[in-house]
Amino acid sequence: MAINRDWLLKSRTGQLEMANNWISVCTAKQIALNIPGAALTDLTALRDAAKAALETAKNETTRTPVSNAQCKEAFDALTAFMRDFKRRYFLSPPLVDSDLVSLGLKPHDTHPSPSPTPTAQVMVETYLVGRHELGIRITYVTGSPDDKANKGYRVWYSVVAHGETPPSHPDELHKSFYTQRKKDLLEFEFEDSGKTAYFAVQIENDGKKGVWGPTVSALIP
Repeated sequence: MAINRDWLLKSRTGQLEMANNWISVCTAKQIALNIPGAALTDLTALRDAAKAALETAKNETTRTPVSNAQCKEAFDALTAFMRDFKRRYFLSPPLVDSDLVSLGLKPHDTHPSPSPTPTAQVMVETYLVGRHELGIRITYVTGSPDDKANKGYRVWYSVVAHGETPPSHPDELHKSFYTQRKKDLLEFEFEDSGKTAYFAVQIENDGKKGVWGPTVSALIP
């Protein structure tokens, strides 16, 4: 089951309770928090409209498909306004952590989580695209692509002409690029046609690198 990380409560009664709390706190601290009076007026009006629409939609004698649709529209308008209200007035000073807690929101995170070191291993698969072009597809050998440590991929490669010594280890590859896509495209110079490109890739996360994947090669068309 997916975890709901949204700060806005899912239930309509919960959304109304949050709106009530915001109106109460912001009215009491309107000057200190620099909340415009017009914004509070609009929030109150939308709260009242949503509350009335919910009461109509829940009443057995007044509930109809139309009243249900009107209730949804009223709450869509309220929650959209609350998201904008939060973005405009709650994401910067003068709010302090105690203000955010009183509004039912999480305090600012001043201790970001450290970036984990990638442990998964990935490799490159190549495919032909066009003249002097090779497509690459990054596939997982071990680990999961959903792991938060797997933010991006550092693809290393070198072009080797016929008769030259191919790389024996990924450390001998000379060029690289970073990508967060599992499919990408490399364009080579005209004179590289017929040469061999060698590839190896590491997962990279804020400078922390995972293990090397196997070295693969492909003829440049």
